Formats: sequence, C-alpha cells, structure tokens
Amino acid sequence: MKVNKIMGLRLIVSMIIIIGFASCSKKSSSSKGSRATGWNVDSKKGSAKSKQEAGPGLVFVEGGTFTMGKVEDDVMHDWNNTPSQQHVQSFYMDETEVTNAMYLEYLDWLKKVFPPTEANYKNIYEGASPDTLVWRNRLGYNETMTNNYLRHPSYANYPVVGVNWIQAVEFSKWRTERVNEALLEKNGYLKKNAKTQDVSAESIFDTETYFNSPTLAFGGKKDVVLAGKKGARKSTTDKGGKVVAATNIYAQRSSGILLPEYRLPTEAEWEYAAAAAIGQREYNIYRGQKKYPWSGSYTRSGKRQNKGDQLANFKQGNGDYGGIAGWSDDGADITNAVKSYPANDFGLYDMAGNVAEWVLDVYRPIVDNEANDFNYFRGNNYTKNKIGKDGKVELVTKDNIEYETLSNGKKVAKSFPGQIIQVPVDENETYLRQNFDKSDNKNYRDGDTQSSKYFGLSDSGTDVKKGKEERKMYNSPIHNTNVSTDSLGNMVKKFDSSNKRTTLINEKVRVYKGGSWRDRAYWLDPAQRRYFPEDMATDYIGFRCAMSKVGAKSEKRKSARNN
Repeated sequence: MKVNKIMGLRLIVSMIIIIGFASCSKKSSSSKGSRATGWNVDSKKGSAKSKQEAGPGLVFVEGGTFTMGKVEDDVMHDWNNTPSQQHVQSFYMDETEVTNAMYLEYLDWLKKVFPPTEANYKNIYEGASPDTLVWRNRLGYNETMTNNYLRHPSYANYPVVGVNWIQAVEFSKWRTERVNEALLEKNGYLKKNAKTQDVSAESIFDTETYFNSPTLAFGGKKDVVLAGKKGARKSTTDKGGKVVAATNIYAQRSSGILLPEYRLPTEAEWEYAAAAAIGQREYNIYRGQKKYPWSGSYTRSGKRQNKGDQLANFKQGNGDYGGIAGWSDDGADITNAVKSYPANDFGLYDMAGNVAEWVLDVYRPIVDNEANDFNYFRGNNYTKNKIGKDGKVELVTKDNIEYETLSNGKKVAKSFPGQIIQVPVDENETYLRQNFDKSDNKNYRDGDTQSSKYFGLSDSGTDVKKGKEERKMYNSPIHNTNVSTDSLGNMVKKFDSSNKRTTLINEKVRVYKGGSWRDRAYWLDPAQRRYFPEDMATDYIGFRCAMSKVGAKSEKRKSARNN
C-alpha cells in the first residue's frame, strides 16, 4: 500500500512538471513582439521581450570557408564573378527580409520623436520614407501598389521596397538603438518605459553615447539613466573615513548586456549565408557546389508532398510572373509574404527571389582576394568621435543636425540628435601603421596606380597633361547634389549632359544580391552580383540586417559528420 502511495505521488509530481513545461512553452510561443526591435508594439507601454539570446529577428550563421563568386552560368560574360576562396566569421542574419510592418514601426517612431511640422526636423520623416512611386510604369497600371503596398495590412508581412541603400543603413542604426535601450531597461539601467514615455528629439538613447558618457544619454536625464542594480558597487567609506565613489553603476562593454550594431551584411556574408553550403557538408568537405540556396539544379521541389512547386518567387518567362489563374507556379505575381517558401539550411528565408537585397559593399568589378581573404569588404570609411575643447565628446543637436542632399533632391539626415559627431581619422591613428593609412578606403587596390581612382599618374602622383576629371578611372555621370529652389518654389536641378561618360560605376554605387520577383532564374544563383546607385530605389530591391558575433565561432558542440 505504501509503495502504491509513493508511485501515485510520483505520478502526480510528474504530471505537474509536464503541465508546467507545456504552459511555459505555450506562453513563450504565443508572446507578441516586434521582430525588428523586440518591443511589444501592441502595448502602450512598449515592454521588451523577456528573453533574448540573439537580437530580435536574427538567426545564427556559423562562419567558415567557401568559394565566393563561383556561378554555374555566366551568360553575361562580364568578368564580374571570378571565383576566390574566402573565409567569413560567424554572424547573425535576419531570418527574413525587413517587412513593411517592421519599417512602419521605424517611421512611426520618427514621426513621434521628430514631428515633421517642426522646421528643424521636417526632412527627417520624409527622408526616411520609402519611395512608393517605384511601382509606376509608363505602360502599366500599378496604382494599387503605389497607394497600398507600404501601409495596407494585407501587405504587412511583405518585404519593404522603395528603400535606397542609405535609408536601409539608417534603419539598421535605429534598430540597434531601440534593441539596446530595451535591454538596458530590462536589466535596470533605464527607467521603465522611458523609451516610449520620455523620448523626445532632445532626449534619445544612443549606444555609443551611453558607452562614452552615460550621463549624456537620453538628454542627460538622471531620472531616466539609472545606476544599475546588477554588479554595481555603491559608494562607501574607507578606514580613514574617505568616501570611495561607486563603480560600475552603468552598463559597460564589459557587462556584455548590449548587442553589437545591426547593419547590412557584407557581400561575402550574404553570399555565404545564401549558398548555405553547410547542407552539403560531410566531415570537413563540401559535397559539390549548390546552384541555388537549396539542393539540386532545379527551381521546383522534388519532395513528394510538394513535388513540382516552385521554391522561390521569380519571373518564369516573358509575361509570366506567377503562372496561370488557378495554378500559380510560385503563388505570387509581385512580391510575396515572407516565409512563403522553404528556408535554406541556415534557416534563412527568401535568399533567392521575392526581392533582391542591398549589401554593404561599394561595387567594383573584381573581388581582390590577394589583398584580403578574411571577412572581405570594400567600403571601409574609418571615423572617430569628435572631442570638444572640454575633452568630452560632442553630440549632434537640433541646431547642428546635418542633411545629405541626394541626386534626386531628397534630403536624408546624416545623424540624429543625441549621437556622437563623427570625423575622419587622421595621422594620430594612421601614423606608421601597416594595416591602414587613411580614412576612406573605398578605392584601395582598385587596379590603378598608387591605389587611386585616377589613372596615368606619375611617380609623384601628378599628371600635368590631363585634367583631374579626364583621369578618372570610372568616368561616371556627375550629379548636382546641391538642389535648390527658386523664388517660385520650383526645384532647380543640374543634369550631367556630357556624352563622354564611359561607366555608371563610382564611389556611390552599391552591390545588391539575389534574384527578385522581376528576375529570371539566372539571378537566383547566390554568387551573381549587380550594382545600383546608393541613393536610388526600385520596386524589386529590399534588404535584411546582419549582426557580427562576438566570441566563439560555434554555438554548439561539434560532431565529426553532419547528417
């Protein structure tokens, strides 16, 4: 009888534990939160997620070696994809492309914090807004998308388009700050709900400002930026009665609480993640080369349950964007909702088709693996914090905020109030260095003399026979970026009327990768690469964010074979 009671008690305890785990799992899976910031956007208080191992919306991509630029087909014959062996460090990448809902969260925040009705901020919201006119076509009726694609709830989970490279970079910066301030709030370093209730144009959180001078963060509000509750040493007195100041009262880099920045992935990272060759791994080798992000040489599924279905959203042929009515090959005519197609072996969706994606790199026809074969990236422009006469960092304010005028006349904010003003590095950082010697490195080893964008230079670096513009390696159109208005309010522009231009390549064109809903299957190969001006947008280019991983290469114990 006693044994039966013990067995019964054990059974009851086991059932309680199982129910507890089930309820926790259900609670976790049903919790709501933005995949952009981790905020509960349905709550007026904007509370953060209770647990975060990686940044919101990100999945882990373990780094490794791969052959970059190896394409199965090269019908263009443009010498644009020369295979080279590269190594990429481990990083995190967005599970999906940034969606309309995620981008609208950004716009709503900007509109609240920087009211467009105020003169100092009138260009911030407009400069961040996607260009909805990209849907228009001279011989096509697309006004439905022009008016509805960005904001209609039917398109909420569709990838955002009409965003240029500059806007994508600014969204990534904003996302970094919103995620990190939520983490500080969670750990007791920021006043609860300050990120929604106390935020204004004069009091904004910025990660680098917080690290360098916490008392200046959030506009210097002491009731918002708090002394941490975890690991902080309070003020005490020593044996002599002298007061010893408190230490570690603010979060530091060494605290490990705040995340690295969200950013666009580099071309090498994007291509490595899209190819997902890890699915071909056996021991320490790859079993062949994949043509697409999925295994096999065809765009249709060979699995029994969905045999014949297209594995991506792309253009099937002339006048065929999704098949005939009642039988859609890929289930879409324009873009499609994210996660509509199977993920690749890294768990990433839509790395082929749907929309092409901006990456961080400045475009050049070659990838110089002789100069570097580790975390390859062209576009480094090193800066440092501007220090004032008082020895403290100088911040952007509403009075000194600067805007960049794009070639189309649109103005985009270079930085926001509360951020540290950045200036180019100088000889104090470059003197006698071997790894870099100047701030702007876009044109380093660009196939011309002395790593310059000009050709035909003499040993002294000058050539008196030719003018500066005539010696440009990339003789691209020059746009007037100082667009002004006349007395009647009309926009005054200056177009480059020269008929001697030889290329569209310059320092302001960026790489974009992956095929889109407008592209044929040829462009679905992860190694394919194209370029587009950084200040222009289209209806087929979107983006996703990445984040560097700090620490170990792997997140789990290794096995000898990947099955």
